[in-house]
Amino acid sequence: MIARNVTMHLKPNSAAEFTQTCQKQIIPLLRQQKGFHDEVTFIVPGNRNAVGVSFWDTQENADAYSRGAYPEVVKALGKVLDGTPQVQNLEVSNSTFHNIRVFAH
Repeated sequence: MIARNVTMHLKPNSAAEFTQTCQKQIIPLLRQQKGFHDEVTFIVPGNRNAVGVSFWDTQENADAYSRGAYPEVVKALGKVLDGTPQVQNLEVSNSTFHNIRVFAH
């Protein structure tokens, strides 16, 4: 299982619009992607930082999303982003959430 960790800096007073855009545009797009399992977004209280973590069955499917639909996601969030999101792919090693399959090392 792969987790894509995306850190973002939001424009002032844009947290509500960020949340709404994720609900109405980003999550429906993610659900159409091969190998997608879940998306969790976080906003740091009292601050303009946000984090999105998506879960993918394989690195290949996460990479395909990154090359294909992810530019559409960045474009959809363009009104609320301040700067370029930073992406890091991680292997899930433990989880109690959704019985996620983890990599055995």
